[in-house]
Amino acid sequence: MTALTTFYLSQILGVQIISRESEVIGKVLDILVFSEQSSNDEPARPNVVAVKTGNRSHPVYYSFSHFEIVRQKNKIVFLCSKKQHIEEEELARFLPLKESILDQQIVDLNGRKLVRVNDVRLVSITSGTYVVAVDVGAEGLLRRLGMAETIKSIASLMHLPVPSKFILWDDVDTLDTSNLNIKLGKPLTKLQMLHPSDLADIIEDLGRNDRTEVFNNLDEEQAADVLEEMEPKLQVDLIESLSVAKAADLLEKMPADEAADIIDLLESSKAELLLNEMDSETSSEVRELLVYSNRSVGSIMSTEFISFHENETVEQALATIRQDKPEEPLLYNLFIVTHSGKLIATVSLRNLVISQPSVILKDIMRKNPVFVEDNDKLDSLAEIVSKYNLLAVPVVNQHQMLEGMVVIDDIVDDLLGARKTR
Repeated sequence: MTALTTFYLSQILGVQIISRESEVIGKVLDILVFSEQSSNDEPARPNVVAVKTGNRSHPVYYSFSHFEIVRQKNKIVFLCSKKQHIEEEELARFLPLKESILDQQIVDLNGRKLVRVNDVRLVSITSGTYVVAVDVGAEGLLRRLGMAETIKSIASLMHLPVPSKFILWDDVDTLDTSNLNIKLGKPLTKLQMLHPSDLADIIEDLGRNDRTEVFNNLDEEQAADVLEEMEPKLQVDLIESLSVAKAADLLEKMPADEAADIIDLLESSKAELLLNEMDSETSSEVRELLVYSNRSVGSIMSTEFISFHENETVEQALATIRQDKPEEPLLYNLFIVTHSGKLIATVSLRNLVISQPSVILKDIMRKNPVFVEDNDKLDSLAEIVSKYNLLAVPVVNQHQMLEGMVVIDDIVDDLLGARKTR
């Protein structure tokens, strides 16, 4: 008889619990863990605190402090030296592993995708028994089916691997023990480090309730970035799950063209509520974009851009950029306009950086810029970008007034059919 040091949840579910008098007390239905916050607010590795036995209608919970897990004649058994009951009010503090973890979806942060938990790995040391990882590989599923060793033996003869993949419990945190969902992060901090596109993919794969829960835990800036990357139907679902005030705040933080794409998918009454709730400047920009037909340049145009007057100096231009701290796409193309807003030239960020601070923009700007009109067909953009090797194309109205720009990202999206044009 040897004490187990490393084992899996699937290996102990259903095993017999034996008293010191060799009496069969029951079978293991589940084990419960408790994770206590450490002094630096980092979650400690959860330790096993209770064993669930009895039956579904009348479960019984015993303290794990009087249990030992051993291997006896190639069988795993639970030895119980004392039956110390756990009070019902204490159970709310603990997490049942089988009920809440097995077969649940969690996020693989390294793979940036949702995965299913096939098993849970535990270790027994002097100080207690702890959860160390979740098994999301094929081996974990085979182990639960009782086929792991057989399949591994066959696979080894054929020189084929049996995929094994673990995610450390340090990256797993309970979301809500009342409904037994889980997520990764502390809380969501690691998820928030993912690229918005990866996080959008993950949230899209969640069930509706979990999707809303995770999305609502993001800060507004990140939620806006993630929402931009999501499929149109799910964008609408998430916006409609929010209050009008919160949805309007979120849309205000998005580029006007992205917000217009979403609002155009909503029912007219809901769209009008949101537009009225948004600040007047943003609302006006969105309303202007909603007028464009779905295959015109204006439908994917961003109304945000950086412009200067030709008599400004390089130093003044760079100071404006530093003060505004624009998003990267806004730096793809910088524009020179008249005081009335007519486009007359462009200037590159490179030329600003390498020029002396006192240089006048008129001396380094590129005259006769390539541009498109807001009512031109979208089909014209790809040829222009390819021919002139542009990262962004200025958009003007029929009077040559600068209205916005189209960045190459949106042009590529449109060519791939991924863009939510109206």
